[in-house]
Amino acid sequence: MAYKSFKEIVGETSLERKCRFLFGLCLLVLITGSFWWYGQRTEEIVFTTTRSTGRHLVDAVMINHHWKNLEADKKYTNPIETLGKMLQNQPYSWRILSPDASSEELASYTRLDAAVLDFFVQNPPFREGDESLTSRVRTSGDEYREYRTADKKEYHYYQPIRVQQSCLICHEFHGRVRGEGGDNLLPNRKKYADGDLMAIVKVVMPDGTTRQAINWNRAILIATAIITVFLAMLAAYLIVRYVIVKPLEHLRDVSDEVRRGNVDARADIHTADEFEELGVAFNRMLRGLVESQEELRKVNGDLDGKVDELARANMHLYEMNRLKGDFLATMSHELRTPLNSILGFSDVLGSNQLLDEKQVRYVENIRKSGRMLLEMINDILDLAKMEAGKMDVRATTFELGSIVSAQCDMIRPMAEKKEIKLIISLSDTIPKVEQDQSKLQQILSNLLSNAVKFTPEGGQISVSGKLLDAEFFILEVSDNGVGIAVDEQQAIFEKFRQSSDFQAGDDAMTREISGTGLGLSIVRELCRLLGGDVTVQSDLGQGSSFRVRLPVCLKACGMPPAIPFASSA
Repeated sequence: MAYKSFKEIVGETSLERKCRFLFGLCLLVLITGSFWWYGQRTEEIVFTTTRSTGRHLVDAVMINHHWKNLEADKKYTNPIETLGKMLQNQPYSWRILSPDASSEELASYTRLDAAVLDFFVQNPPFREGDESLTSRVRTSGDEYREYRTADKKEYHYYQPIRVQQSCLICHEFHGRVRGEGGDNLLPNRKKYADGDLMAIVKVVMPDGTTRQAINWNRAILIATAIITVFLAMLAAYLIVRYVIVKPLEHLRDVSDEVRRGNVDARADIHTADEFEELGVAFNRMLRGLVESQEELRKVNGDLDGKVDELARANMHLYEMNRLKGDFLATMSHELRTPLNSILGFSDVLGSNQLLDEKQVRYVENIRKSGRMLLEMINDILDLAKMEAGKMDVRATTFELGSIVSAQCDMIRPMAEKKEIKLIISLSDTIPKVEQDQSKLQQILSNLLSNAVKFTPEGGQISVSGKLLDAEFFILEVSDNGVGIAVDEQQAIFEKFRQSSDFQAGDDAMTREISGTGLGLSIVRELCRLLGGDVTVQSDLGQGSSFRVRLPVCLKACGMPPAIPFASSA
């Protein structure tokens, strides 16, 4: 939850809020850390000063104590006593703790005094023979103990007094001082050695005033830190607000005006920095957008005009195409009637036994030309019907092999005239198909006619069929004729188109091989009508293979996607 809130504040809020939060957090951490470190250092200085005061007071106590005991001149006795009283009137007290004190004197020590005395007795500052440590202890005042009472009203400073060479002049033995009356040493008294603990000076000073001063200083630091953080955050807010956010809000307002349609709005920023450069770039972008919009509006106007022209042209073309289809259908129908009469009369003339050889040849030419013309008319009529969507499909169930054999038998006389070998190869796995029988016959007839037409004498044509899958079967008509160039393999399926290798000119009168160029176009349209497709694979000079893919059941299958050609070997 905390991470989500932090993410919302830092990453999913406004720039102004993020800057205020981040700048405020950094300022708070830096200023708080700085003032805390300064307060700690100030307290350390105060405590060090208090410790130094205690050390100096120990020196004053020692001087006063020695003067009073060692001054032999009676005239100095009263001033020394007066000085001692003056020291006692100061806001501190002192006491000398002796490790050789009597039991009554030890009983008067506080628990803290006894603990400190025992500590210094049990922890000598140096070892025997360690002169460097001895010198350090003798010349430094670092050997001390300090305590503050629980109520923080008193400061207790303990400093041990250890024997030095100058002390042995008066303090040779424990518990005795040489005076005018002689030594009078007690029995079994030990002599002092250099560094032995002679006494501990305890100085008690009032600590309440110091603590009050520290607390007052701490309060001032905290108040100053709070005020500093507040002023810094206020300054950061003003800087972010007027230096960063205000130009950005101005750019946002200008963009909103442009979005509402006021394309004349422009950014007006004069800060002599990157924001002014951004405003200039923003205005440049707006000018470019306006110019592009004007150009686009002009282009759209031109495009609308072109679209209108194209629509009118399409309507005109559609009407012309409809008229063409109607004309072809009507003319083809009207031409078939006299043409059938011509073919009928040619058959009658051909059966007349009184005609000589020349007349028979003329009648045969009339019959052949009439049949060719009838085929052309039928092709044109069928193509016009398919383009007009008037071609009917009548599905029947039949054996595919019988249809293939019948069409091959019909084309066999033409093949035998050119000594072309015709081979049929059908798979036994092909079931009965449900297709339009007449249109499938027309597809095979056109493919076989083209194969015989473009295969040289002594060539070979093969017709094969197999089941592609549960839904489609394949018929393939292959020959070893002249073949088709790769760049023309799609063009041959267009209307009135033949391969350029069989054309000596641009018109039908100069073609080497007769034909309207509608056969393959009709094959493609019929395959689409029956829910299939036709593909070709050919190499120039190596022959051609046309593959027809049709559904086994016309009612169950729609238009399938085309598949790449593959050999049926």
